[in-house]
Amino acid sequence: MADEQTPAELTRWTIHGERLVDDTRKLNVSIAHVELPDGVHFEQWVLRMPRAVMTLVLNDEATHVLMIYRHRWVPDRWTWELPGGYLDPDEDPARCAEREAVEETGWKPRGVRLLTTFQPLTGTADFENLIYVAEGAEHTGEAPDVNEAERVGWIPLDRVKTMIEDGRIIGAAAQIGLLHVLAFR
Repeated sequence: MADEQTPAELTRWTIHGERLVDDTRKLNVSIAHVELPDGVHFEQWVLRMPRAVMTLVLNDEATHVLMIYRHRWVPDRWTWELPGGYLDPDEDPARCAEREAVEETGWKPRGVRLLTTFQPLTGTADFENLIYVAEGAEHTGEAPDVNEAERVGWIPLDRVKTMIEDGRIIGAAAQIGLLHVLAFR
């Protein structure tokens, strides 16, 4: 157990500078010159990305969650995910949560609220993820974006744990949001 009497500043890392390696619209890569509390110096790769928003849409009875099934080419895997995407500059995160859900599923969530936030790679990246939850949704009659989903489905919440264990839900945001809902509902 950590010594709660130790001032936090004793273990704070010092950043002596950061040099840009590459800067794109969705990713900024740099190398930071870091000094550890014991005086050791080294270089650390740093990734900075825009915030991302995911939407966990529950049906009216809160027994099913709206998910998309898609191929992720980097790990070359098919997976079930929550709808979501990057937050546009100056966009309201709640509006982004609604927009992404509609674009990717054809369903408009009702009454979104912030569920939780997380940083997926705290030692290397600044990439805040915000997970919103909605209780209920209305079908818009529009098809989901063909570039986003192979199919859209209402997944029973009682199957989620097994789907995570079986590797059918691999994304950190989906797992965190779904496990949060299962733990606290």
